[in-house]
Amino acid sequence: MSIRNLDAFFHPKSIALIGAATRPKSIGAVVASNLFTGGFKGPIMPVNPKNISVNGVLAYPDVAHLPITPDLAVIATPPESIPDIVAELAERGTRAAVIITAGLRDIRDDKGVTLEQKVLAAAKPKLLRVVGPNCIGLTSTPAGINASFAEAKPLKGRVAFVAQSGAMIATILDWASTRGLGFSHLVSMGDQADVDFGDMLDYLATDPDTDSIVLYIEAIASAHDFNVRKFMSAARAAARVKPVIAIKAGRSAIAAKAAASHTGALAGVDAVYDAAFERAGILRAIDLDEIFDAVETLAMRPRVTGDRVIIVTNGGGAGVMAVDALSDFNGTLAEIPSETIDKISKVCPPTWSHGNPVDIIGDANGERFSATLNALADTPDVDGLIVLYCPTAVASALEGAEALVEAAKHIERPILTNWLGSSEEMNRARLLFQSAHIPTYETPEKAVRGFMHMARYARGQNVLMEVPPSAAENFVPDEKKARAIMAEAMAENQVWLDAPRLQQLFDCYQIPIARSAKAVTPAEVARKTAEFGSAVVIKIMSPDITHKSDVGGVALNLKNPEVAKAAAEDMLVRIEKNCPKARIEGFLVQQMVRRPDAYELICGMAVDNTFGPFLLFGQGGVSVEVVGDKALALAPINAALARDMISRTRIYRQLKGFRDRPPVALDDIVDVLVRLSQLICDFPEIVELDINPLLADAQGVVSVDARIKLAKPKAGPRDSRLAIKPYPKELESRENISDMGAFFLRPVRPEDAASFTKFFSRLQPDDVRLRFFSPMRSLPNNLLSRLTHIDYDRDMGFALFDDHDEMVGIAHFSADPDRVKGEYAVLVRSDLKGHGIGTALMKRIIEYARNYGVGEIFGDVLEENTMMLSLCRDLDFRVAPLKGSAGIVRASLTL
Repeated sequence: MSIRNLDAFFHPKSIALIGAATRPKSIGAVVASNLFTGGFKGPIMPVNPKNISVNGVLAYPDVAHLPITPDLAVIATPPESIPDIVAELAERGTRAAVIITAGLRDIRDDKGVTLEQKVLAAAKPKLLRVVGPNCIGLTSTPAGINASFAEAKPLKGRVAFVAQSGAMIATILDWASTRGLGFSHLVSMGDQADVDFGDMLDYLATDPDTDSIVLYIEAIASAHDFNVRKFMSAARAAARVKPVIAIKAGRSAIAAKAAASHTGALAGVDAVYDAAFERAGILRAIDLDEIFDAVETLAMRPRVTGDRVIIVTNGGGAGVMAVDALSDFNGTLAEIPSETIDKISKVCPPTWSHGNPVDIIGDANGERFSATLNALADTPDVDGLIVLYCPTAVASALEGAEALVEAAKHIERPILTNWLGSSEEMNRARLLFQSAHIPTYETPEKAVRGFMHMARYARGQNVLMEVPPSAAENFVPDEKKARAIMAEAMAENQVWLDAPRLQQLFDCYQIPIARSAKAVTPAEVARKTAEFGSAVVIKIMSPDITHKSDVGGVALNLKNPEVAKAAAEDMLVRIEKNCPKARIEGFLVQQMVRRPDAYELICGMAVDNTFGPFLLFGQGGVSVEVVGDKALALAPINAALARDMISRTRIYRQLKGFRDRPPVALDDIVDVLVRLSQLICDFPEIVELDINPLLADAQGVVSVDARIKLAKPKAGPRDSRLAIKPYPKELESRENISDMGAFFLRPVRPEDAASFTKFFSRLQPDDVRLRFFSPMRSLPNNLLSRLTHIDYDRDMGFALFDDHDEMVGIAHFSADPDRVKGEYAVLVRSDLKGHGIGTALMKRIIEYARNYGVGEIFGDVLEENTMMLSLCRDLDFRVAPLKGSAGIVRASLTL
């Protein structure tokens, strides 16, 4: 739905507990006790018709008797009573409700309407937001709220934990309390009848009390009205500003449905979650143990920017274990320069390791630890230190810890620790680290994993903010012809697109494919072979046979018409034996492709039930499922994302070239992936697609075998199945501007980075200051990325180009998740101001915002920016001083 009224869960003015009880160990009694002892400063009003008081506080018989309208209601009453309670609360103006009771989704009336549906029917018209039902409740330490029946009491912290499972909330709360770790908020989502993960991510992304977010997810799409695009937009927005870590339960392949294509069989449900999390910038945790470590890492907030680490230890074995773990997590063991080695040699015995890991020998005391860390403090090209301590009889663990804590005060790069053992001294050392906000772990492997959590977060930020190079070509498919091809196939109710049309479709999208033709009989196979004038391959054509080579439906290297005809006749005999019920439509005669040094790759696409279409790339051939070398990405992708996909496969190292084998034409593989992405975005009729193999060598690429499965698309916009809204081509237009002529106006793309940089270089310093409220000589990379990476589902950027493809003006618009308000910004090239470009851009922003359903647009403008203020007044904006910001006015327009 939105973030509207979510503040009432975390910062309510008053709370009512409906179903408060006095019976020991009952849910109503535990929630009441937690609420009254949580530290909430406002009124808490228990509702119970049978008790005069609860925990010594006057109780009320029902909602009608409450003296004031509660901002937040916590409901723990029998299921059948809840719809009427919610209706009464909504009428009174309550803004939020936590429904702890379970079973509302399962109980129906005689018309088949569930109790959950009745609750939503009562709540939504009045904007009463609901967490649950079937949840353990929530806590908010900044407001002193513990509206849960968890046993442990939360400590204050800056990590938010959001989970579908109430048991997970109780478990992690119990674990954290024994380690002195705190939370800003803990939310048990339950059945997600209303508030879902997307809503929570949107709220927590801007919550000043939260620095990082941890999610426990069983099924994202279990929400009543799940919107995958909203989840992805919210996750991407949150991950841009703070770390988000998720554990996804249910990773087994049993959960995946059977798939007809190699792509579907290779991908699996869990791998698609990986791809979605990767695209959103969410870190993936595998198990509960890893979540515990992630919470500890995030709570201490080490600032890790890369994966290069130095390991310091007093025990060689622990150092080796850490190096193995670092390799497993694809981290980098940093190089120690000779100058630093010389420094360490001055403070360590001659027998120290003289490398990384830095083994300072088992008798190392606090002074040696401190001196070693100081020597490493300024080592270049290092992103963090991991310090390990093994217990010995000749040194003090606590002394070593105290020395580390003192040294860390003067070292800027992050330090993570592992003091092995469970003695009293070791426990005291760990408590010392916790009080100094230095992450500490039970094993070397966990310390490395904690470091790599943050390194992966830094990498994810780089991927989110990566500015791709300008497109090498302006690829434009022949969409009109492609739509005609697809319309014919759908009119014939084709399930698998026939080979001739598939080749035509690939030609429309400039995807290289071997020349082919259809032949109905063996005699026609001979004629087509003669026309090709070279060796051919023949393949059986049948809607009932997916993997042709498995049943003898492929014959290779047929050098002349006579051989081809005989092979076709033999093939019919084999197919009759192996697939007697298969419908035979003829043969595909294909030019034999001879690329002896080419690699066999697979490029494919399938549709996930939750996240929609995704692409797959990896090592291909007949053993594709056995090899299992793959990388996935949600559609749509651009060239930068395609390159990232390729780099995540094992075969990538071979594709770059080795020994006497030259590198393949990687740019051509990238082009195929990007064009496949465009194809599946344009045609929701395509539900599975395989190119296997795609042959790739130094000369280029060619599809040797491909298939496309079709199905009637669901009603709605053609891009509605995509988890990420694709580039909106429909917003492109030609604009005539007064005496300046025609310009091309279109949405901003990531590939526009170079145009933005050139545009910025032609701005006067004063224009830059008026737009960005501060002087800038050049566009910082992070700002350039934000300006060019547009989430088209909730933001928009427009760029205006002249006939020479020079950028002359830009406009940006960003709406809140509720679409109540949206902020605009416009900038025109300095030498073209005063010609109507700004007016054209503002009018397009207003039109877009109105069509998008935004209630109001606004922009903050410096008082001295008279030209912009004049433009706003001409367009009927209200202009008023911005409260609390001297020299700034707000221009707003109600839509």
